[in-house]
Amino acid sequence: MKGKVYLVGAGPGDPELLTVKALRILKAADIVLHDELIGPEILALAPPGAFLHNVGKRCGQKSTPQEQINSLLVTLASSGLQVVRLKGGDPLVFGRGGEEIEALRSAKIEFEIVPGVTAAVGAAAATQISLTHRRVSSALVLLTNQHCHEKAGDDWRQLVSSRATVVIYMPGYNYEATSRRLVEAGLKSDTPCTIVSRATLPEQQVYHTTVGNLPGAPQLPAPTLLVVGEVARLADAANHFEVVSGLTRQQPSVSLATHLSQEQDLPDREQSA
Repeated sequence: MKGKVYLVGAGPGDPELLTVKALRILKAADIVLHDELIGPEILALAPPGAFLHNVGKRCGQKSTPQEQINSLLVTLASSGLQVVRLKGGDPLVFGRGGEEIEALRSAKIEFEIVPGVTAAVGAAAATQISLTHRRVSSALVLLTNQHCHEKAGDDWRQLVSSRATVVIYMPGYNYEATSRRLVEAGLKSDTPCTIVSRATLPEQQVYHTTVGNLPGAPQLPAPTLLVVGEVARLADAANHFEVVSGLTRQQPSVSLATHLSQEQDLPDREQSA
């Protein structure tokens, strides 16, 4: 009798962002193959008898090859086990979930995908940045700047526009090269951007800067994520997380009350009294 594999998104780090379904499946697991960055609070939710095995990948460090992970999933499920492949964020967003799906389909192993809060959404919520905004951003682009591979990355000129919010997963620390690629893609050097480190966790750090000044940004602890676009200028830097700011905040040209009255034709306070 074959078991089943669950590709489960664990969210960006905060255990309270784990979905109800992910929690239910995790509590019923026979074995959990988890990413490097899954926190101990989340792993502790697995049954006491479940076997936990770290198959995480980190740049510059020894890690489990993807082919070996695929083989483990097939072998363990073929033994009748309930296998949870626990991934940070969402399993289908830069999580190599597609490769594991192909391996499971090829081996005719039953599987289910349980989505999670992806890092871009978690970081945006934790830093109070709206990834889209009717006045400044009409599109959202998710990119990866992974430097583990020697081959060149995508041509960002086809993906980046001035009215899009760009979120770069795994940006690495070569901010000079990232800044250059963004400018070559058509963004102005004064475009705001925000680096978020350890998003949604108590040790989260945030650094506000611009594309032109990005090379001077500090190397905050991994994992990090880079949000680029005018929405970053609207972030509330005065939150309760540790914030290092390199971006001069600009006051909106139109007050909120004026904006609402213009769009909704609201009566002023004296008329409605």
